[in-house]
Amino acid sequence: MSAPFVTAGETVSAIDVLHIELSADGLKGRAETMGVDYLGETVASMQAELGQIDEPALATLSGADLQAILPPGGSRNGLDCALWDLRAKQSSGGIAALTGIPLQPIETLYTLSLDDPENMARCARDVAHLKQLKLKLNAQNTLQCLEAVRGARPDARIVIDANGSWPESLLMALGDDLQRLKVALLEQPLAPDQDCRLQNLRYPVPLCADESCQASGDLERVADCYQAINIKLDKCGGLTDALRIRDWCHQYGKQVMVGNMLGSSLAMAPGTVVAQGADFVDLDGPLWQSDDVEHALKIVDGCIQPPVSELWG
Repeated sequence: MSAPFVTAGETVSAIDVLHIELSADGLKGRAETMGVDYLGETVASMQAELGQIDEPALATLSGADLQAILPPGGSRNGLDCALWDLRAKQSSGGIAALTGIPLQPIETLYTLSLDDPENMARCARDVAHLKQLKLKLNAQNTLQCLEAVRGARPDARIVIDANGSWPESLLMALGDDLQRLKVALLEQPLAPDQDCRLQNLRYPVPLCADESCQASGDLERVADCYQAINIKLDKCGGLTDALRIRDWCHQYGKQVMVGNMLGSSLAMAPGTVVAQGADFVDLDGPLWQSDDVEHALKIVDGCIQPPVSELWG
């Protein structure tokens, strides 16, 4: 990482990822996956899981088959996105033709690590060219950090990510302040096992499920608790299920956020498909890395151009 990435639950200085490559008829499909670290997934565990699929099964594997073979998570994400890339390479229209979703530039949030109010305000001023900010905030100095950033950046669209660290009392106490300070979205305020506290709650700002909604199978359970869903490919197990979640959100009037677990441009590229028309896009992983893959996504002032086919899709 180019700098420590600090959340309510951890400090990340480097990440380990798994790169997957599928070859057929002289073409290659690629993907990158990190897995869900807070569920115990590692590169070694993903390699072991993928190693259980034998070569004959891989040769005839379809995206639909994969949903039954592997559970949601990093292993399925990597293999699913590599399959999509391979199919895109085999198609004259690429990923847009396969999905029916034209790819346009999208604007990503930029994450500010958890810190004291003064440092978070300074970091916000340092990225004055970025107009959408996501603040990592825990239960300490929460309002002070938010007020400091808002004071430094009255122009910015602000999202808060609590990573499940807030007690219910803090959530209830801060509602009016979040509305006053024009917070656009509050992501995962309570721990996932506290979702029942949010059921049918009329909160001043929209609430977004992250850790509480891993894959499409969780949607009905959280439907009455959240107004938005954060879709992450590593969580749900790839582009196939991500598009299923996207469609469900559109059908039931939920806001769509497309997030990431950190990673290179190769990890973000499939997310640009899901992010088309999304209410919130959080694909800033490459901006946090000290280097990137070849044919990296072009990101200028927070605007992400569609991936070139040499990268993915």
